[in-house]
Parts: sequence; C-alpha cells; structure tokens
Amino acid sequence: MMSGVSDLDRPSVARLRERDPDTLRAIVDQHGRRLYRAARGMGFSIEEAEDLTQEVFVTFVASIDRFEGRAQVGTWLFGILHHKAQERRRGRAREELSDPIDTVFESQFDAEGAWIRPPVAPDERVAAQEAGEAIRDCLDGLPSPQREVFQLREVEGLPAVEVSKILARTVTHIGVLFHRARARLRECLERKGWGRKP
Repeated sequence: MMSGVSDLDRPSVARLRERDPDTLRAIVDQHGRRLYRAARGMGFSIEEAEDLTQEVFVTFVASIDRFEGRAQVGTWLFGILHHKAQERRRGRAREELSDPIDTVFESQFDAEGAWIRPPVAPDERVAAQEAGEAIRDCLDGLPSPQREVFQLREVEGLPAVEVSKILARTVTHIGVLFHRARARLRECLERKGWGRKP
C-alpha cells in the first residue's frame, strides 16, 4: 500500500504507469469518495456523480502515461473531474435546448399521472432538513465557476493553490470567486430566513 498518494516516489509512479492493480486500488480507495462528494456538491444527481467518478478513473488510467508525479494525484483527478463536469454540463445544455416543453413536463410524472418526485410540504421537514434544502437551493443558484470553487475550497478543503491548478485560474481569481460565492450564499440564505438572528 502507498503511504501518501499526494507525494508519489518514482517507484510508485512507475507502478502507476504499469497499471499495477494494488497501486490503482489505493488511488481509488483514497480519492473515490472525495470525487463523488465533489461531483454531488457541483450539482450532479447521485447517478451522475457515480458516473462522473467512474469516468474520472477511466480517464486517469487511460492518460496515466502523462502523469509524471510532479503534481499531486488528487489535483490531477480533480482536474479530470472539472473537465468531465464541464462536458456533462455542455451536453445537458444542448439537450435542454432541444427538449420540447411537453417532454420536460411529462418527465415529472409516471404513467398513472402521479409525481415521480412529489413536492415536499415545508411543514413535513424538520429544521435541519429545511436548512439543508435552503443551502442546496442557494448553491444551485451560484454560477458554475463559483460553485465549483466553493465545493473544492470549502467542502473538500483544498488550498487555493491546488484549486488554481485544477481550474487553470490564478490564485487571485480563485480567491475572488470564493469570496463572491460565500457572499452570494450568505445573501441567499438571509433572504430565505436563515441569516443571523438579531
């Protein structure tokens, strides 16, 4: 087993390039859950997040010969996730443009006309669930770049330098996006009644 996949030594990089099963399994074990969580935090459904996580590892294995061990494996994987998420969003946008409104409307109901995912009345949720919903709604309202930076910095706890490498933006720009994301989330939550108490 590898001790720290963030700073691979030359033998570990060589084993990766040879697609050594134990080395690859260690990478998946160490980073799979974080990649899935990040994909969910970027607004993808459970199924999409699972697919994206698998796609990241498939791409990683396919492109492993280009990995030289200078960057952290996590940075490399999150970079792949970023690109895959962008591809998925572009594909989704194309589908939404081509979908007639009837198809979109009908997709909300089953064959008997019942809701597939019925709307939930606010009084059926406890306070924690309501807060979670409010946060998700506010996150959904963030522009994709701000949401991605917020997910990687706040939820995944990655330093700004790593996020700047993943998203190919300057550290200063990452700081600006993070600040704007936090400000917009705070403003949105306050509008929903979840702000600071007087």
